[in-house]
Amino acid sequence: MTDLDAAYANVPAIPGGAQYPARWTVAAQAFRDRARAALGLPYGDSPRQAFDLFHPEGTAHGLCVFVHGGYWLRFDRSFWSHLAAGPLARGWAVAMPSYDLCPDVRISDITRQIARAVTVAGERVAGPIALTGHSAGGHLVARMAVPGVLPSEVAARLCHVLPISPVADLRPMLRTSMNAQFRLDRTAAEAESPVFMGPLPVPVTVWVGGAELPAFLDQARWLSQAWAAPLEIAEGRHHFNVIEALADPTSAMVARLTG
Repeated sequence: MTDLDAAYANVPAIPGGAQYPARWTVAAQAFRDRARAALGLPYGDSPRQAFDLFHPEGTAHGLCVFVHGGYWLRFDRSFWSHLAAGPLARGWAVAMPSYDLCPDVRISDITRQIARAVTVAGERVAGPIALTGHSAGGHLVARMAVPGVLPSEVAARLCHVLPISPVADLRPMLRTSMNAQFRLDRTAAEAESPVFMGPLPVPVTVWVGGAELPAFLDQARWLSQAWAAPLEIAEGRHHFNVIEALADPTSAMVARLTG
């Protein structure tokens, strides 16, 4: 282990942490079984470059995109379908992309893939675009809020960006064993760190659980301060259940995201 492995290790810090992926899988499958959805829509050349698109009743008010986490190393869109429930109930379509994972690609490649996913999903749904993502996905949606990442016509449609428990400064990743798969050096880490970038003139809210590891509370504060963005701390929520608010159309998180 390296000196920061424990600081960023969520599973041992959360009671029953190892059981969460199985629970997510069951909930996500049950949601897909009853949803109005187009599944596995391609946005790029590799099999993982695809997204699921969930449709609300009637004409969508706009598009919400959720980008999953997993340290750019694991998971795919199939674990998170149930989190579309909140925006859907408020009349928004929801796109959930997968993406290629490290070490097969670099984090900078994943950033470009998500920009493409948002663009292609946006071609299918008219109106404003709201972005949210969790952990590594929080990093990726923050990257979308930086000038020059999304095509200008897509960036102009952004109405809110809500990173949840984001990794906003990648320099600490250099001191974790995961970097054997990320293959980051200091220059590459800084080039992918939203804290060193100026955001677009788009509303941004940074969200984090109050019971998260100190490293994630720090990361959220760093992005909030760098971007002068509101920081919402969900008291009692840890890294694995802070996202559950997305499934609740009455939650403060969904209200902020969809306006």
